[in-house]
Amino acid sequence: MTDTLVPPPAQPNEAHAAATSPAAAPVVAAVQGHGRWIAAGASVLAALAAAALVLAWNTQQRVKSLEAELVKRQQDSGSQATEARTLARQAELTARETAAKQALLEVRVAETTLQRTQLEELIQSLSRSRDENVLADVETAIRVAVQQSAITGSAEPLVLTLKQADERLARYNQPRLERVRRAVAQDLERTRSAGVTDIAQLTIRLDEVIRQVDDLPLLSAPERRVPARVVPVAAAASVAGSASAPAAAASAGAWPWVAPWREFGAVVWHEVRNLVRVTRIDAPEAMLLAPEQAFFLRENLKLRLLNARLALLSRQFDTAQSDLRDAQAALDRYFDRSTRRVAAASDLVRGVTAQARLVNVPRPDATLAAIATASAGR
Repeated sequence: MTDTLVPPPAQPNEAHAAATSPAAAPVVAAVQGHGRWIAAGASVLAALAAAALVLAWNTQQRVKSLEAELVKRQQDSGSQATEARTLARQAELTARETAAKQALLEVRVAETTLQRTQLEELIQSLSRSRDENVLADVETAIRVAVQQSAITGSAEPLVLTLKQADERLARYNQPRLERVRRAVAQDLERTRSAGVTDIAQLTIRLDEVIRQVDDLPLLSAPERRVPARVVPVAAAASVAGSASAPAAAASAGAWPWVAPWREFGAVVWHEVRNLVRVTRIDAPEAMLLAPEQAFFLRENLKLRLLNARLALLSRQFDTAQSDLRDAQAALDRYFDRSTRRVAAASDLVRGVTAQARLVNVPRPDATLAAIATASAGR
């Protein structure tokens, strides 16, 4: 077997010699320069890697710190939001309480303003002089009396007020009030001279007529006379044309059976006389009125009078005059005017018709103008 021959390793001296030989010098230099560049690149890479590691570690630390900061801020934000909601609820409650207090204050301010106004009016009224107070009271009383006269249709309230005003002004001997007194006297005379309708008295008269309607006799059913059987024997004898009273009494004492026959004869004669009546009738339809229609006639007459009464109370004098004329026509046409009750009722209706007229109560303009002039001249 043959052994492979291995060349022996070069000795250092030989290598050094080879390297220092002129032919291998450029190669060795190139190899050495390339190694230095590699070493430098490795160093730079190592430095860059180290820097990257440091930067990455620093970035990681910053991220961790930012995360911690974000968590902390989120927690703070949550607590602040909770606190803000609590404060909002408190603010809402406070706002409601404030609104309630403000409303209460506004009410109190309004009451205070009203009290202040009343106090100012009171102070102003107290600061007036005596004459101004008298004029103000007289003017107020006269205006109220004018309203009462317009409502009631009577001049009595105005007359009484003017009298009281004249008496009150007479107690103050002031020259500036003399003109007012003359105006009051003038208006008082004008009011007294005005004939004002007394509505109360007219309604009382109509009520009286309405109460009597059911008892008034009709032409178709005249009022019955006193029956003959209640007439004494002496009166029946006089009606029948018999002898004188002493003779009748003597004959009655002599023959007792004559008195009943005489009374019976008087009754028969009275009925015979009533069989035929001669009466002048201006309206023939009044005699043709059926008995069952008499009830409706009386009720219609009552309704006419009641309508007239309501028209008087409401100051509708034209309507009252129309109803009263219709009632008067019914009384004249269908009722027996020869009786005293019908005549009295007819007179009452005529009187009410004559007095039911519109009369305006004169206004005390002269007195009011004089009071205004006196008040303005203070």
